[in-house]
Amino acid sequence: MDASSRAALVVARERLEELTHDPSGFLGKAKDRLTGQARATETGDQLALAEELFAVARLLESQPSLRRALSDPSGKPEERAALAQRLFASRLSPVGLDVVETSVRQRWSRPLDLVEAATTLGTEAALDAADGRGELDSVEDELFRFGRIVGGDRELSRILSDRSAPAAGKSALLDQLLSGRVSPVTELLLRNVLTTSHVGTAGVAVERLSDAASRRRGQSVARVTTAAPLTPAQERRLVDVLGRMYGRTIGLQVTVDPTLLGGLLVQVGDEVIDGSIAHRLEAARRQLAG
Repeated sequence: MDASSRAALVVARERLEELTHDPSGFLGKAKDRLTGQARATETGDQLALAEELFAVARLLESQPSLRRALSDPSGKPEERAALAQRLFASRLSPVGLDVVETSVRQRWSRPLDLVEAATTLGTEAALDAADGRGELDSVEDELFRFGRIVGGDRELSRILSDRSAPAAGKSALLDQLLSGRVSPVTELLLRNVLTTSHVGTAGVAVERLSDAASRRRGQSVARVTTAAPLTPAQERRLVDVLGRMYGRTIGLQVTVDPTLLGGLLVQVGDEVIDGSIAHRLEAARRQLAG
């Protein structure tokens, strides 16, 4: 997304956050009663809202002319909101409709950014539900573990990353893999994000979901690959060192890979710190060959 779409997403996110939390103070509650403002503050309502927003994203993804009409910068914001009202009033809850109308009133750089925004908002609503259920830690862990499974299975990664594969087939496969094994929030996130035709690389998509859950917990994620399991004391020292380096709270996601021989491979965001013996041996080999 460029600057205008990012700014539009900020506004839509702020409206979503406002509608998924109880109003503060007596005046806020009184205003809600007077205006009849609907909110989705219960976890069940937030999960339903997430489903609605993901459904809107799928519809916009499948209907290029519709997403162009709802993001057309030559039209007035009120006209785009009125179109959304006509299309979705009978399909969405009052909160879902409010969020969609807020979204289409904004200026988007390209129509596909509106699809991405709806997916992002669905993800945020699902994480609201996880937070309310006290499951953010477990959801993040489940997403990380599923990402490891996808990363370690070339055929599974190929199928889930195939943009031409039918969404129904991917959904059936995910049902087999996830049903009864992960929380409803994790299943909702993976099923909706990995069945879109713009998923890209499945492993990266799952990684982004895991990062979103970690940010909701107020942490940045350090993905650590090590030749042997770390002891609790080693993990605490690594968290402390990385926290000082980056100036913020760091959570670890650790994967064991004996091919590293020794040392650590640490990734925080786009930055990679490769202190593995395998990396040093390869660097030495290149120097000798040069």
